[in-house]
Amino acid sequence: MAQQAEEASWWHRATDNLGNIASTGKPDLYLSGYAYHGRSTYTQEKLDGFNETTWGGGFGKSIRNAKGNDESLYMMLISDSHRDPQLMAGYAYQWMWRLGQTGIEAGAGVTVALTSRVDYFGGFPFPVVLPVASLGTEKVKLLFSYVPRLSDNKGNGDVLLLLLRIGME
Repeated sequence: MAQQAEEASWWHRATDNLGNIASTGKPDLYLSGYAYHGRSTYTQEKLDGFNETTWGGGFGKSIRNAKGNDESLYMMLISDSHRDPQLMAGYAYQWMWRLGQTGIEAGAGVTVALTSRVDYFGGFPFPVVLPVASLGTEKVKLLFSYVPRLSDNKGNGDVLLLLLRIGME
């Protein structure tokens, strides 16, 4: 019984936190523009066919929590590596560090999202957990996320995605 109460408590804290971000978070604009595919993971023929200008965008909300870390909810639509639409919706948490008195900060953390791509599961949404990092100010950040190589076989993963997040307030 105690374990069930603890699990329910964890679930309620998580959903309350997401609700807080959605209702009180500051609005953000997301712009996508570049995906770097690892040159040692793909054949030159594959690389030549890839779209590395992953134009797209989205919206989200973010808060600076009581510990000074960044939490975000977001939804984006971008052009994937094959020029097909890729929809992503998720949550990101980053531990933040100020870089001196410059107003510049760095962050590192994780994002948990649902994504939909036509080349995986016929476009049916599937979950992803990826690392995320950032560099910028509290209002404007360059975000980095990395899809690791998914197997020893060449041709899967090893993609660095760059995004810009702009606070709208």
